[in-house]
Amino acid sequence: MTLVKRTNGSWLPFFDDFFSRELFNWSNNNFSSTSTTVPAVNIRENDHNFEVEVAAPGMEKKDFKITLEGNTLTISSSRENQYTQEDDRYTRKEFSYQSFQRSFELPKDVVDQNHIEAKYENGLLKLVIPKTESARKKAPRLIEIQ
Repeated sequence: MTLVKRTNGSWLPFFDDFFSRELFNWSNNNFSSTSTTVPAVNIRENDHNFEVEVAAPGMEKKDFKITLEGNTLTISSSRENQYTQEDDRYTRKEFSYQSFQRSFELPKDVVDQNHIEAKYENGLLKLVIPKTESARKKAPRLIEIQ
């Protein structure tokens, strides 16, 4: 049986859809198109920059590739583990291949693309994406009354 949400012609679906959208169209699911798990991502914004955190425990910084093409920031990883013995006659051989790719569209004229920084530490990849000077929130200007 399939459940379908009905609203009897109200505006609620419009507002539900509008408010459920994420800032800058950054996806909120943890599955790729092939239904494999991809790392969870936290995105935080403050007056000076955006901070992106990618949970990727057990990896090394050499496993990551971060590219910026136009306004699209792509974080990907590819890693192969092979556990073998020198003996060709084994009863068990284990190997694994892990990869993922997450892409985010950065807002035009808001991000200083030349100063993006990335750091991997304790299973967490952190990116700091600074805003341009013109996009930073400025303190209100006090206007003197004459």
